[in-house]
Amino acid sequence: MVNYCPVFGCTNRSDREKHLEYYRLPKVITNQGEQCQKLSEERRRLWLAKLNQDLRGKNLDNVRICSAHFLSGKRSDLYQKDDPDWVPSVGMTGQQRSPEKAGTSSRYSRRGNRTQQRLREAAADAAAGAGVAAETDDSETDDPTTSGYISSNLCSTETQSELTVDLIEAMTSELQNLRTENIQLCSDVAHLSTDEKVLFFTGLPTNQILLVLFTFLSPHLPVKKSLDKFKQLMPTLMRLRLNVSTTFLSYAFNISIATASRIVTDVIDVMFIRMKPLIIWPEREHLQKTMPMQFRKHFGKKCAVIDCFEVFIERPSNLIARAETWSSYKHHNTVKFLIGITPQGTVSYISNAWGGRVSDKYLTENCGFLDNIVPGDLVLADRGFNIQATLGCIMAHVKIPAFTRGKSQLAPVDLETTRKIAHVRIHVERVMVACARNIPSLGGYYQLIS
Repeated sequence: MVNYCPVFGCTNRSDREKHLEYYRLPKVITNQGEQCQKLSEERRRLWLAKLNQDLRGKNLDNVRICSAHFLSGKRSDLYQKDDPDWVPSVGMTGQQRSPEKAGTSSRYSRRGNRTQQRLREAAADAAAGAGVAAETDDSETDDPTTSGYISSNLCSTETQSELTVDLIEAMTSELQNLRTENIQLCSDVAHLSTDEKVLFFTGLPTNQILLVLFTFLSPHLPVKKSLDKFKQLMPTLMRLRLNVSTTFLSYAFNISIATASRIVTDVIDVMFIRMKPLIIWPEREHLQKTMPMQFRKHFGKKCAVIDCFEVFIERPSNLIARAETWSSYKHHNTVKFLIGITPQGTVSYISNAWGGRVSDKYLTENCGFLDNIVPGDLVLADRGFNIQATLGCIMAHVKIPAFTRGKSQLAPVDLETTRKIAHVRIHVERVMVACARNIPSLGGYYQLIS
């Protein structure tokens, strides 16, 4: 569909001026609070007033104003009412469309014009000084060769002055952009000046680690018009840490709910791709050198620990997906993950998400975890991981607590073995509970399989 700019005297169209953006008339937002509704109503009224046309009988949803009528080339956000691009102002009501002329009513444009004027005056003064010196030299000599030399110097001086002005303008613009970016980043970090604030909002222990994480992810974060890269990372970490809603994030960062949701989703995708290589299966010699004495005493040096956890999800609308994610253990729709933890307490493996209907045994045998097991390894697992036969095929072993089903009490040997397993598995439980505590967005949904 071809979009035509309805501004009087504007001939821009989307199939020809493809470098421009075409913005719809602002809609009245009624589901995000009274303030948002008033702002959207006022903005729509001002846009229609700027058009100054009789639009009765026309479908206003098809009216689009091109970005050439905004000083910066794009419209501002709804909550940035003081921005000059909150309402289109360039080339409206039939006047000539030029940023300098339209910007005379804006203090932003006037300030830029004054700066450019001062630079031009300084360059003109320098050129005038060079011309006076050249005239003085010309009065002292009548040599035509000298006159030609002075004339060429004058031309060269004027050219250099023009180049100097252009260079100064380019350097000034570049320095201003760098200064704005640095001030913005410093201002954002200043709000998290203490480690306590960083821990509360993001779950990261120190401010330095937050900056390291941002530096690691920054080259791969998406470029958004509404928020810079650091402000895209912050709502994502706050969403994971504080479990706040996207509505809260939209108000906190002056963006729409849809934009907040898209930013969180995009940043989580980047975090997954960039940080997934940090979860590694360590070498056997490294595990053996640092094996805790409690594990070494009861189970030797070749030991790995696994468990599963489930996360509650909304009920899918698709009937097949609803059946595959139904967990008879949790009586809810869930997704299940298999997690591997080293005896040292580090996470060494996380599987892909499976439907809550799948059993622990099937998940372990088909998620790829067994590819990391070598002959002689010992796997500590909980009840439900009935994988003795599977591990036996690769000459590995599994230790699970004894069952009391059909027995009045456990045999002394089984009781002692179960105590040993429970004594070391408590470290695994602490790691998984720490994950739930540091990421409360899973809180209330995060349940260990016991």
